[in-house]
Amino acid sequence: MYSDIVDLREFYASPLGRVAARLLARQLGRLWPDLHRSSLLAFGYGTPLLQAMQAAPERRLLFMPATQGVAGWPREGANCACLVDEDTLPLPNGSIENILLLHALEGATNPAYLLRELWRVLAPQGRLLCIVPSRRGIWARAESTPFGNGEPYSPSQLKRLLRHAGFVPERTARMLYMPPSQSRLLLSAAEGWEKWGAILLPTFGGLLAVEASKQLYAPIFPAKQKKAALGLPLPDMAHHPRPVPSN
Repeated sequence: MYSDIVDLREFYASPLGRVAARLLARQLGRLWPDLHRSSLLAFGYGTPLLQAMQAAPERRLLFMPATQGVAGWPREGANCACLVDEDTLPLPNGSIENILLLHALEGATNPAYLLRELWRVLAPQGRLLCIVPSRRGIWARAESTPFGNGEPYSPSQLKRLLRHAGFVPERTARMLYMPPSQSRLLLSAAEGWEKWGAILLPTFGGLLAVEASKQLYAPIFPAKQKKAALGLPLPDMAHHPRPVPSN
């Protein structure tokens, strides 16, 4: 289940949320330093990262799932945010060069179905960046933050899900090594937590980020296998018996 829009806004308005947004935006700048000449779709709740970007992408879209709620953004100028259904995005095929998932995959009703829809709208040379709570990190256990809501992932779980949806995982990064605390003392040392945590405890970052590219020749699954992979109900063969050939 997605986090509620009210809870997300309150968290990122708090001291801890502001520090987390700053650290995430810095990591995004390292992974994607060249966004200013491309298009970007942020799905879930990407507002904090979009606000902190140094160079704004040429075309920005912010899609928020219907069960989460939506908040207009930016405050000044034309609105870039809209409410959507995760399985029917209002975009043509191959129209977006970069897609960012934040507060999205861990709360999706059907993550595989969402990823297949994102695969459809991503350009052939496009990039997808999934940021999710890490199964080994303490942020996934902190119910006082939005990252404590939903399903956390390990690197192997997330990469397997991406491959099944037609993506090729390229790079993995971890972030938010600081404890999820509103303590001023801990927040003042956030930069040190990030620096030394990545060196001393590299696998214990609170969030996991996996960058993936679009596989142009995605495998074609039989209808039954595809439905099972997407979590869709299979037909009950007891109510659909095979026809008996006539003599």
